[in-house]
Amino acid sequence: MNTPETAVREFFKTFNQGDIEACLAFYEPKAAFVAQPGQVAEGTAALRVAINVSLTLKPTLSMGRYQAIVAGDIALSIAKWTLKGTGPDGKPIQMEGTTTDVLRRQADGRWLFVIDNPWGVGILG
Repeated sequence: MNTPETAVREFFKTFNQGDIEACLAFYEPKAAFVAQPGQVAEGTAALRVAINVSLTLKPTLSMGRYQAIVAGDIALSIAKWTLKGTGPDGKPIQMEGTTTDVLRRQADGRWLFVIDNPWGVGILG
């Protein structure tokens, strides 16, 4: 994961495999995840709960256009995404959006999420 884009693409792949522990490895321990507009999960325990909710949909997450702005060891990552899955009622669901995330390069060269906001400007309402 030597670039922010590589980290984000690998996260999408891992998310699609449904492995919560592998997904959590992409986050710093005190990271924040916007589960829904107005609902922010902070720290590994809260992220585990929030991401597990998404994984219950048996999702397929696809990445579209991507752009990163890097300043030293910090990156603003922007990606179009589409998620297809199965709702609690068994009916297919599809969502899409633009994620705006902040990643930080670690001492070992990996890029990890500090802030994961899959709703982008949608959190403004």
